[in-house]
Amino acid sequence: MVVPSYSVLRCFSSLRDPRTSRRRKKHLLLDIVAIAICAVIAGADDWHKIEAFGHARVQWLKTFLALPNGIPSHDTFERVFEALCPRAFQRCFLLWVDELAGSILDKHFAIDGKTLRSSGCDSKGFKALHLVSAWASQAKLSLGQVAVAEKSNEITAIPKLLEMLDLSGALVTIDAMGCQKGIAEKVVAGGGDYLLVVKTNQERLYDDIMQTFLDAFEADFQGVGYDEWQTQEYSHGRYERRSYTVIYDLEKIRDRDNWKDLTVIGLCCSERTVGDKTTDEARLFIGSREESAKFYGRHMRGHWGIENSCHWQLDVTFGEDHSTIKRRNAAENLALIRRLVLSLLKRHKGKESMATKRYMAALDVSFLEEILLG
Repeated sequence: MVVPSYSVLRCFSSLRDPRTSRRRKKHLLLDIVAIAICAVIAGADDWHKIEAFGHARVQWLKTFLALPNGIPSHDTFERVFEALCPRAFQRCFLLWVDELAGSILDKHFAIDGKTLRSSGCDSKGFKALHLVSAWASQAKLSLGQVAVAEKSNEITAIPKLLEMLDLSGALVTIDAMGCQKGIAEKVVAGGGDYLLVVKTNQERLYDDIMQTFLDAFEADFQGVGYDEWQTQEYSHGRYERRSYTVIYDLEKIRDRDNWKDLTVIGLCCSERTVGDKTTDEARLFIGSREESAKFYGRHMRGHWGIENSCHWQLDVTFGEDHSTIKRRNAAENLALIRRLVLSLLKRHKGKESMATKRYMAALDVSFLEEILLG
């Protein structure tokens, strides 16, 4: 068997073949996975297009794949990816992430959930697939994903995702759904720190933080250990002003000892003006690292990179929300390939948009090779 020279493909060479019948193994598992990754880079978003890409680029694929029986059919791609265990597939993906670990200088890991809206099937009685993903904000790198069980929520999936990550020295940011004592403890136990948004799902904590800030404002922060940072941005006709305040005095937080290494509480006030309309928003948060308001403000802002740089791209450039793949394992495994490909495209030094890079990769295999090299 020809082992691909591209590290991102080589990481899948140890993947165990789920097919048990030798008679049905006309195509090598690594060939199937490699073709799918290359095809998704080049713009394919379903099994038929993956097969079409394979036929169109068969001569190039033969330079690093065995292809003993040519290009698999779209049915073969679907059957194999449904049979593949998502956990095993993810372990191979994490091998590639580990190879790139040295390039992650600012270990800010943003965790958030996303629903593949067209993946549900009412007739079979299951909901759309919901995935919780981790994103290295500075490195623009997807770090992994966990599917939320049918009758569960993100609270049970986030700890499983955290177990996959090397949290040593990392700051983990999670929205209000992940503001749980157990999750905070797991982050700290892994050697990391947390920044968790607080809403009324943690009513007692929310009330205590709000009261602490009200008392501080009333006293004009006299005798209060605190820090402030403000930003202003104007672009595309939109003006935004944000102010971040952190308080280090936690005497009024009744459950402070139950939140592992709780060090600061914070308030972010934002004002957005578009045309003649102005809106205001206030968000509360907690953190375990004794840092400045600027530190927390930058990373709160950076957290939404998982929405803009990851989830938005997956929907707009990869059409993930419109993917109608219903089979659970197949949908989850293809979603992981999209995240892998998005990371490859982000790491490519070209200034073109994601959509343009995929189009160029479809036209020119030398450009596709550049992307595969990461």
